[in-house]
Order: sequence, then C-alpha cells, then structure tokens
Amino acid sequence: MKKRNLIAAIGLSIATITGFAQQKANTDQLKKYVEYFNSIDSEAVKNYIPNAEAFEFLAEQAPLFECPDSVLEQNYYYRLWTFRKHLVKSPEGFIFTEFIEPVKHAGKYNSISCALGHHIYEGRWFKDNSYLKDYIKFWLYKADVGQSKQRFHQFSSWIDDAVYQNFLVKPDQKFLKEILPALDADFTKWETERQRKDGLFWQNDVKDGMEESISGSRRDQNQRPTINSYMFGNAIALNKIAVLLGNQSLVAKYQAKANVLKKLVQDSLWNAKSMFFETRKAKGGLANVREAIGFTPWDFNLPDDQSTYAKAWDQLLDTAGFKAPWGLTTAERRDPTFRTRGSGHGCEWDGALWPFASSQTLKGLANLLTNYKKHGKMNADVFYQELHQYAASHVKNGKPYIGEYQDEKMGEWLKGDNPRSSFYNHSTFCDLIINDLIGIKPRQDNVLEVFPLIPKNKWDWFKLDNVTYHDQLVTLIWDKTGQKYNKGKGFLVYVNSKQIHQSKSLKPVKVQMN
Repeated sequence: MKKRNLIAAIGLSIATITGFAQQKANTDQLKKYVEYFNSIDSEAVKNYIPNAEAFEFLAEQAPLFECPDSVLEQNYYYRLWTFRKHLVKSPEGFIFTEFIEPVKHAGKYNSISCALGHHIYEGRWFKDNSYLKDYIKFWLYKADVGQSKQRFHQFSSWIDDAVYQNFLVKPDQKFLKEILPALDADFTKWETERQRKDGLFWQNDVKDGMEESISGSRRDQNQRPTINSYMFGNAIALNKIAVLLGNQSLVAKYQAKANVLKKLVQDSLWNAKSMFFETRKAKGGLANVREAIGFTPWDFNLPDDQSTYAKAWDQLLDTAGFKAPWGLTTAERRDPTFRTRGSGHGCEWDGALWPFASSQTLKGLANLLTNYKKHGKMNADVFYQELHQYAASHVKNGKPYIGEYQDEKMGEWLKGDNPRSSFYNHSTFCDLIINDLIGIKPRQDNVLEVFPLIPKNKWDWFKLDNVTYHDQLVTLIWDKTGQKYNKGKGFLVYVNSKQIHQSKSLKPVKVQMN
C-alpha cells in the first residue's frame, strides 16, 4: 500500500508502473523459493544477510529469472540464496567467503582467494556493486597485511579479467583508475614468482586450487593450462583497461605479453596427438592426459578460431572422455589412474566432479559457441544439456545442495556431511544463466547485446528481469505465442520499462539502449 501511494505521489509514468507490476510478480516467485530454502536450513552460520533478510535483499539486488525448466529455475534462485550467505562485513570492508564454516587454510575473516574470479563474475549482477569493489580492494591492499604467509597469491587468479568483466556490467572508470597501479604491480609479482625463462608460468596443483591431479602433484612445478590461461586473460584485461584510461605505455606492454602467452600456450601446451591442451611437466614433455583444465583457454578466448583446436571439445561428448552420468569429470575417464589418488574421499582432482571446473568448462563452451565460427561438434543443445545436468547435480538427499565435489556416477558428495562443504562458494551458476544461456554480453559502449544459447524450439517463454546494467534496468522476455506475458509475440527487450526491441525469433540482437 505504501508503494502504491508513493507512485501516485511522485507521478510515475504508466510504463514505470507497469514495470513495477511485472517486477512484483517475479518477486512473489522469489519469495516462494527463499521461504523453501530457509525452511530446510538450520542456519548454523549467519553472516551479513541472515536468512530472515534474504528475500528483501535479493528482491532489491538480484536479477529475477523464470523459465519452463524447473531444474534451472530453482537452482538459479538457490545459488543466489547461497551466494548471499557468503557476504561478510569485515573491519576491512565487505568480502565474500568460499567456505561457510571457518577453515584452517583461510586468511583473515575466513577469506580465500581461490574462487575470487568466480565470485566477481557471479556478484557483478547484483545491483549494488560496492560489495565487490570492497572485496577487490581487500585482496589488492589488505589481505596480506599482518599475515605470516601470502594469502592473495596462495592460489592462481584471474582477477584482472574479472575486474574488467565487472566494469563492463557496472562501469566505473574512477575505480579502475584507482586500482590499476595495484593490478599492474600484481601482474609483475606473478611474473617474478611463477614465470619461467621461456615465458610460460608454472604452478603447483594445490595452488591452482586443485590439490593433486593426474598430470601433476602438490609440489611439481608444471606449466599448466590454468595459470597460463589466467595470465593471458589478465594481460588482455589490463590492455583493455589501459586503452580505456589512455595509459599508452601499459597498452603496449600488456598487448605484447598477451601475444607472447597466446603463442606459448598454443605452441607448448597443445598436444597434436591427443588434440588437447595439456600440462607440460617440469622435467619436460607433455603429461599425455586430457584434463578439464585443457578447456580453460576458451574461458579467455585464447585459442585461434581453427577446427584443429575445436576438436578438443569432442571429448565433452565421449563417455571415455569427460561425459559421466552425473556431469563432466575433471579428467578423462579412460585414463588408467582415473580417481585412484584419494581413496574416494580425498580432495583430489583426478576425475571426480568439481563445480569449480564444471562452471569453467561451461563458460569456455559458451565462449566457443558465441565468439568462434569453428565449433566442431558443439552446439547450443550440448551447452543446454550440460548446464541442465550441472544444475541437476545440486542435490543431496532430495534437497538443494552445493558442496565441494561429487562421485561422477552416483552424485554422492564426497565430503559427506562435513559442514564445511555446505553452501560451497567455489563456482558460478547465475552468471552462466545471465551471461551465457540468456546471453547478455556486456560491452563498453551503450549497446545492449544479447546472444542466447537456448536451443531452437526448446522454450516457449522465459523472463529475465531486474537486471542492472550500465545503471539501467533491463528486462528480457521471450514469448513465442504472446499468451504467457501478453506483451506481444517473440523476443522483447525493455530498458527502464520502455520496449526498445521486438523480433519474431530468439536470435542474437544488438540494440542501442538510448
């Protein structure tokens, strides 16, 4: 009632009132999910936004989503609800945690840098970007202060890429200018600590956040596709930030670094025999095993657009490769040492399903389908199928759950009932829906670009609402018959409740926002 009176008092337009009514319908749906998730949670840990305030917070902050696929829809809201649990107000600003319970290897305030890039990708879609800005500055300036060992570089990071991707959703050049010196210095620090004379970067499995894999160990200083792809993505991002801010010396510096890394990864980490990007061993030679980290170069659009490289993705469909009943494995199933290192319950990356890796692989696949012409056997149907399976894996004892890692055949969470595993914030999901499935492709200019990866004739309708993009409110509606939302047939795009596009089919679109 108060909102209605306020609308009347300030004389909002009919379009804005209509927009509010649409949003209200979606928040009712959000409320249903939040009430269900709250009802199955004992809430052993309460951070900045407790369960009792979750609905109000998410209604204000989060994009709202509905679609015919109930598995995707429920898990979208579940991951919003769990992500909110990890927001912590520390004496040094807001941060997001990885584990809901305190863990021994964490830094201040239970902070861990391993999934930092995932957190920024996921959190960039919240309306209030100040949480992420605090979090970014925490890692750049505060995380290592007063600590007995490094915390920021405890794990590999694609922070520069994530910072730039956040900027594309929530533009703030002043913030970029403020932190650019720290980002530049951090890149140089990685070069000092981890770059070899040949230009490639090395990393221990465990400091890639991956404990022990088939290709390496906790101590081997191998040249892995992960850290080298991250550093390429970071160099590209720093080049783009430098261009934006007119810093010509950094423009040239990071373009050169990106060029070198791209060539090194393709020349040194590509196994022409297995048709896959692989780890190169410290003692020489490729590891001769395909692992999910071999898909990571596509997370940053590193590989050239060639059919040869696209063939790597054939392994995604191969049941001797990465395809398992419960999802995508972290190593090829045909390898004789697949899942032999942890006795079924050790934190190993030699085959079991890890949401961290699944979300990276899905992001890489989306990039392949969106940004490349040579797709090999991949298409939107494959992406949708694997995204749906990823969502379906978020279950334990018949209830929504996200943990550390899973058995690939039966879906058992391999940490069992260990409370540290609950609500594990080590991957993305909502970003995969918004940025990849629905396909909002953030840009520097004021063009709204959407590239959906929804298979043809798969859905008759969907709505993505309350998306804050470039300080404007975006709504996307697909209504094949026009009878679901009664706004007209086809694909409709609204900015601040004003329709700016309508087309009969659900195809990629670029439209000026104002």
